[in-house]
Amino acid sequence: MNDAVVLQYVGFETKGAIREYTFALRGTGGASSEYFVTIANDAFVAHRVRYQDAPDICSLRLHREFATQTDHPPSTRFSVTDAELADYQDAHAPKPKPSAYTHREDKES
Repeated sequence: MNDAVVLQYVGFETKGAIREYTFALRGTGGASSEYFVTIANDAFVAHRVRYQDAPDICSLRLHREFATQTDHPPSTRFSVTDAELADYQDAHAPKPKPSAYTHREDKES
């Protein structure tokens, strides 16, 4: 995606079994187009995604689409897969803090 293009989160709508996130792509000369990314409601209920993370996950999905295309993606509608949700969750999971017990073992050795 070049520097002259701005991807802006517009909002979401719940549509049956999915939540649809809308993004506006603003190009040079005022050109604009909309892209839609969906996440299944089941993913929220099953705690595979948090509501507050959904816009970021959808934005990352769109940025990946733009990165793989020489021009704009041929489609304006995308769905986030369970694998993408798992990848996001793994990448954003809190890092475990070393316990005091672990430090004591290290010092005794």
